Amino acid sequence: MNWQSWLVWGLVATIALTTVMAGSQGLGFTRMNLPYMLGAIFTPSRDRARVIGFGVHLLNGWIFSLGYVAAFQALGRATWWIGALLGLLQALFVLTVVMRLMPGLHPRMASEEKGPTVTRQLEPPGFLALNYGYQTPLSVVVGHLIYGAILGAFYSLPAR
Repeated sequence: MNWQSWLVWGLVATIALTTVMAGSQGLGFTRMNLPYMLGAIFTPSRDRARVIGFGVHLLNGWIFSLGYVAAFQALGRATWWIGALLGLLQALFVLTVVMRLMPGLHPRMASEEKGPTVTRQLEPPGFLALNYGYQTPLSVVVGHLIYGAILGAFYSLPAR
């Protein structure tokens, strides 16, 4: 494994993904604010939640990029399209599985069955995160395609 290449391109890909998701929210394509959603797991403070969530998302993106690097190593090559394909698979997993699990993991998120309470006021994402807007799945897929394409295009396999 090329650790230096992973450190650099894992970070760059994560920043690109985070930028696409933040841009999607800012432009009104989605109401999902992933840094806030992640940070609110740790604190009820809205301002702190965004900062903590950004750090958590950055760290998660870096860690998940190790899976992409492992796949590139196993395949013996890294290309933008292999990375994009892996990004599509990750996006589909996030949208169909992870988002449905969030209410069970998140102490401040309502569930689809029980609705909001005094402590659980965040809206649950629902299937494909559609509760945050019908363009949310597209934003998530595009962000993950870019994430994977950056990793695949720029990660360099170590010389054999």
